[in-house]
Amino acid sequence: MKNIFIIGIAGGTGSGKTTVVNQIINELPPDEVCVISQDSYYKATDNLTYNERSKINFDHPRAIDFDLLVEHLTKLKNNTIIEQPIYSFVTHNRTKDIIKTHPRKVVIVEGILIFNNKELRNLCDIKIFVHADADERLIRRVKRDISERGRDINEVLTRYQETLKPMHEEFIEPTKNFADIIIPNDRFNTVAIDIVRTVITERL
Repeated sequence: MKNIFIIGIAGGTGSGKTTVVNQIINELPPDEVCVISQDSYYKATDNLTYNERSKINFDHPRAIDFDLLVEHLTKLKNNTIIEQPIYSFVTHNRTKDIIKTHPRKVVIVEGILIFNNKELRNLCDIKIFVHADADERLIRRVKRDISERGRDINEVLTRYQETLKPMHEEFIEPTKNFADIIIPNDRFNTVAIDIVRTVITERL
């Protein structure tokens, strides 16, 4: 039975989590790492109309199916294949498709709220929080939502003021205290990535 090392990567929207995930992936052989995204584990909303779904606060821990996420990480840790759900931001619901995910030596779980759940935190061998300035995060979020999700600037800014900012302050920023490493992502941070690589190499 192989040892499986779970890395948790959290941080606010637009903080640069994906960049850090990719930096870690680039340090490892492709067949030794897999990524589990919190975004795949939003709760199924089959019982709601599209209108009701679009009003869900996706930045609140209640929106996440932590039970399934914990169950899947536990299975991977026990060398069992999982069927990861696929979530659509267009329909605000899970699709009928799944991704068969095989256990790998390194499992990266990433998302804004992953340190909000104690069971999930306890499954992580190392917890990384990616910190970025609020202005920087807003700029990245605006660019992404307009180019990738077809939103308009007013919609993005309203959502930021009414939901993203208060949720970040209440549920995301405080979880920095659970992190083993905090990466300030205002530059390409090679030192932090080197530390992570050293820890992984020692463990595996």
